[in-house]
Amino acid sequence: MTTCLLAMSGSPALAADHHHHHAHLTESPAGVMGDHVHHKGSWMFSYTYMTMHMDGMRDGTSDLSNSEVLQDFMVTPTSMDMQMHVLGTMYAVTDDFTLMAMAPWIRKEMDHRTRMGVRFSTSSEGLGDVKLGGIYKVYSRDDQQWLLNFSVSAPTGDIDEKGNTPAMRNAQLPYPMQLGSGTWDLLPGVTYTGAKQAWSWGGQVLGTVRTGGNNDNHYSLGDRLELGGWGAYRFAPAWSTSLRLKWQTWGNIDGSDPKLNPDVVPTADPDLQGGTRADVLAGVNFYAPAGVFGGNRLAVEGGVPVYENLDGPQMSTQWMLNASWQMVF
Repeated sequence: MTTCLLAMSGSPALAADHHHHHAHLTESPAGVMGDHVHHKGSWMFSYTYMTMHMDGMRDGTSDLSNSEVLQDFMVTPTSMDMQMHVLGTMYAVTDDFTLMAMAPWIRKEMDHRTRMGVRFSTSSEGLGDVKLGGIYKVYSRDDQQWLLNFSVSAPTGDIDEKGNTPAMRNAQLPYPMQLGSGTWDLLPGVTYTGAKQAWSWGGQVLGTVRTGGNNDNHYSLGDRLELGGWGAYRFAPAWSTSLRLKWQTWGNIDGSDPKLNPDVVPTADPDLQGGTRADVLAGVNFYAPAGVFGGNRLAVEGGVPVYENLDGPQMSTQWMLNASWQMVF
């Protein structure tokens, strides 16, 4: 923080140079993680809030009505809301290598309708899977950099969340309502960022690879691949706006939880969990260059899917919102 204040109180050239140096670090959208390294010895703390709303069911690229789903299943989900609070910390071991840790607190709520017309909802809440890892800068030149991301996701999220349904009290909740994967997962990635004057841009490829076979409930979630690209424009010294395209694809579940009956509800069928989705998100970032909030960054981003192809019937995503606060010192 002191370096920020010193640089800002120095000559205008110094200040501009300092801001320029930070430009590509601070202008990526709120939902992008692991897109920068820090100066040796510095810490960053972050809080990110993510929420997502799903409504209705879809198979392939077609929406299904409740009655269509209820021809094959006794229960259909009608909507779902997910909220995530992520606390993160980063520490720069060297100028090229930053360690990171992230702990999510998750809340999920799902509304259903039965064949008999009964409506009910279930919810789960708790710690998700904690991620530990690092970011290594492999190349940096002319405000462009290439980073390697590697993290491990520990199975700290509960996979035994229960809830009351019309058929059963304290029933095991289906796969999408659980809080973790129950497996140790590898999260490899590559991130590229660039900046020129008021513009900055970036791209990221992230994978989720489930390791070590099935979890304690005899299944493992599908692997996941995520591709993202974004651009940002600084329209005022402390303000920028961003546009991001994110594409992701994820597999079905291997194995199955014996406590779940796949004939009752689609969310309990391990073969109806995979899919592909593309989202477009627009955001705004505020970066405080000096003063009491020097080095603080606030970012908000919202988006909608523009393409969704699900191995369903499966819940269809309607919109998502990300907000993050970062503090470097």
